Amino acid sequence: MKPDVSIAKIGMIAHTPDILNLAPRFTEHDAVRLNNMFRGSSTHEMLASVIRDGLAGDLAVVSSFGAESAVLLHLIASVDPSVPVLFLDTGKHFPETLEYRDLLVERLGLNLVVLTPDAEELAKKDETGLRWSYDPDGCCEIRKVRPLEKAMAQYDASFTGRKAFQAATRANLPRFEVDTSDAQGRLKINPLIDWDAGQIEGYFIQHDLPRHPMIAQGYPSIGCSPCTSQVAPGEDPRSGRWKGWDKTECGIHKPGEEPFL
Repeated sequence: MKPDVSIAKIGMIAHTPDILNLAPRFTEHDAVRLNNMFRGSSTHEMLASVIRDGLAGDLAVVSSFGAESAVLLHLIASVDPSVPVLFLDTGKHFPETLEYRDLLVERLGLNLVVLTPDAEELAKKDETGLRWSYDPDGCCEIRKVRPLEKAMAQYDASFTGRKAFQAATRANLPRFEVDTSDAQGRLKINPLIDWDAGQIEGYFIQHDLPRHPMIAQGYPSIGCSPCTSQVAPGEDPRSGRWKGWDKTECGIHKPGEEPFL
């Protein structure tokens, strides 16, 4: 049964040109209402209603085109391939990642939006391109965090690829939640939160989706090339990220919130 969508864009407020509205886009109440609205609905049914009926306003998906990216990207593209897919081109990606990105964009007909660091800031703060070697947090700030913050200003919600089985910190995450990274009140939507590893693998097989070529080379979690190492059998999948540093996330998400896209 299709959810009641009589109120388009829950929480969204009509604006007039001469009024500056500083209220958050969504509240916790909106997130709870959406979770209740789609309780029992399949992932595809939920995505179809949210995207086609504008329940979350202007949407985007942020993707690093990593190990499991193809599943969520395929699901979203099957509903509406015009949904923007934001890709942070840090200038430090493996060539294989860029090739895989281009393959998926062509195969799925994605609306790719490439985000790049500010050239002036790079020249001032990372002229040699080696900041990653002595200040990885600062490198991520310049090449990932700031470009994404700027781009997300025009969106009301973003899709993530987080799944409950990936970490204890995700075990109780809902499908809809308010993004607390700033005061904008954007929604984070987790379509795959209740999927397990078997469902992910089955979806790859069922839809004949291509795999990131570096997975077979021992890279289960793939980021920028200087800060990504191979992982030995039995090691934590993310142990190859920023090896030797007391760092586990790039700064876009809080610890435990990496989208695995």
